[in-house]
Amino acid sequence: MHKVLEHGQYIMGPEVRELEQKLEAYTGAKHCITVASGTEALLISLMAMGIQPGDEVITTPFTFVATAEVIVLLGAKPVFVDIQPDTCNIDPTKIEAAITPRTKAIMPVSLYGQPADMDEINAIADRHNLIVIEDAAQSFGAEYKGRKSCNLSHIGCTSFFPSKPLGCYGDGGAIFTSDDAIAQACREIRVHGQSSVCPHPDRRWRADGHHSVRGRAGQAGAFRVGSSAADRDWERIQRSSRCKGVKRVVQREDRTSVFAQFTVLLDDREAMQAKFADCKFRPRFITPSPQRTARLQASAARIALISKETAKRVMSLPMGPDLTVESQKTVTLLLA
Repeated sequence: MHKVLEHGQYIMGPEVRELEQKLEAYTGAKHCITVASGTEALLISLMAMGIQPGDEVITTPFTFVATAEVIVLLGAKPVFVDIQPDTCNIDPTKIEAAITPRTKAIMPVSLYGQPADMDEINAIADRHNLIVIEDAAQSFGAEYKGRKSCNLSHIGCTSFFPSKPLGCYGDGGAIFTSDDAIAQACREIRVHGQSSVCPHPDRRWRADGHHSVRGRAGQAGAFRVGSSAADRDWERIQRSSRCKGVKRVVQREDRTSVFAQFTVLLDDREAMQAKFADCKFRPRFITPSPQRTARLQASAARIALISKETAKRVMSLPMGPDLTVESQKTVTLLLA
């Protein structure tokens, strides 16, 4: 932080590229483009793929509103496909029925820290010539069949919001891809559509002034992280997530989870919520995207039934690398 303040390159300084290189090495993706937020990462990715008004993007309703919001912001239509009741991730067996001539992309969400069924989703996309954008805002660091989340499809997007598995001071996000053309498009959009950005002799970043595409102000600030430290944190999270006697969201055997939230399924959530009323811990809930705003509801033909019912039962418990054994006991006793 002191180094950045000393050299004064607060936007797109050398630390940003250093971070991108570390993230590329960690995920295995060829390109990492850091941006201002996870929402911005999703929006820029859709713009890079040329999503236009009237296009359709298949996604899940069981997620934070930003996933569908960015689709609507571009004038496209989110087409909601129901979830698997055990993982709460999008059900790939229902995707193909939702594809129409207007479908341009599939945007699965790797919810609660666990990747969706990406092999099946990618296979569907290949058959229909669609792009896949993984919303990995909650799953950075998780693995799917030996590969890191964010490097499981054409594009992966994550968030560095402070409460995410890899958080920063303030907000931030990143786009991952191994496609050179997609990476170039995202980089151009990040800087208002400028076709190139080059280092000036005075060590300040300046553009060549040629704006080839419509762009955004999506530059990222600088922060540094050691991935080994992040891995140690996630190992601690996994150890603290073993809570007996509770029906929890299922983790598939061929993947890992970074437990962005530790989510359980309850038959009587209101009664359980009352137990936490006087506790310093506050559980979290989810509202399916189509129910959040009238604008999104107008974009949805219907609310997926499993998503709607599951939303009444899920509760995300306190989770993090600093959760002490004593705090775990407190939460476990409340669940009993």
